Amino acid sequence: MGLAFVDLCYKVVVKNLLVTGGAGFIGSHLVDRLLRTGVDQVIVVDDFNDFYNPDIKRENIREHLEDPRYKLIQADIRDRAALDDVFKKNHFDCIVHLAARAGVRPSLSEPELYTQTNINGTVNLLELARQHGIKQFVFGSSSSVYGSNAKVPFSEGDPIRQPISPYAATKAAGELICHAYSHLYDLRCVCLRFFTVYGPRQRPDLAIHKFAKLISQGKPIPVFGDGTTRRDYTYVDDIIDGVMAAIAYDQSDYEAINLGESRTVELQELIALLEKELGTKAVIDRQPPQPGDVPQTFADITKARALLGYNPQTQIEAGLHRFVAWFRTTKLV
Repeated sequence: MGLAFVDLCYKVVVKNLLVTGGAGFIGSHLVDRLLRTGVDQVIVVDDFNDFYNPDIKRENIREHLEDPRYKLIQADIRDRAALDDVFKKNHFDCIVHLAARAGVRPSLSEPELYTQTNINGTVNLLELARQHGIKQFVFGSSSSVYGSNAKVPFSEGDPIRQPISPYAATKAAGELICHAYSHLYDLRCVCLRFFTVYGPRQRPDLAIHKFAKLISQGKPIPVFGDGTTRRDYTYVDDIIDGVMAAIAYDQSDYEAINLGESRTVELQELIALLEKELGTKAVIDRQPPQPGDVPQTFADITKARALLGYNPQTQIEAGLHRFVAWFRTTKLV
């Protein structure tokens, strides 16, 4: 199932959406796509917190604000009263829940904040979906739920009972809560496990963006461990294809589905590819292994192909080329 067919299915099913975290990296790309497909309305809830420069998010949505079908509400998903007001004043066919405190390493120092936002905030949205009769809920989960999984590639039937960071634990908890609501309240939940998403607008704290900035400035890049960790880097356009298909999915009440590239890239190889694109040699600052980091992520996307028609198109070489082209033109890095 290609992109055109995914968008056609979406048009038939959903017209009014709530996107939480819709000013962020993945969320703003999703809104781009939604506004191209003939939606009646997209309402974005985002709190513009100080995790990174909120001006970056405002730049992400600058063009969205010009579309009459788009509405921005600045609110925190922990604030139940603010969310109540959003739901009282608007009708939604589907919620795409991408708002979260993100990142493994920051969660080590602020586990309570991650719990309050990622678990309590998710319960707030599920409860409002139940009360307002919304039937479709798409939850942005993470490959981190697999922990230090020795079996590769990671498949959805693998246990997720041993997360190794607070962030991972909150994402696993979110999936379990979604399952309970789906089972009890006639709410279809599709939990999408994203694998290391990158591309234009990527958050500045993530490795590819952070490395690109430091390399271009001639500054050392921190490399934790010996550089042999591997990640399944997934280009943002491919992720959005999967999210669009999940919005239209109607074959079962609950699913957890991997969205990855299904190819692993060693950290040393990633750095070499960035060096080539930037035309600059990296200065390596060796650091000890970071607690909470896993040695490898690797997605089995058999289920995504079967249920969503998911078919990632962008290899890391092409994706990095597009990222660097964006990086060279953006002022907010």
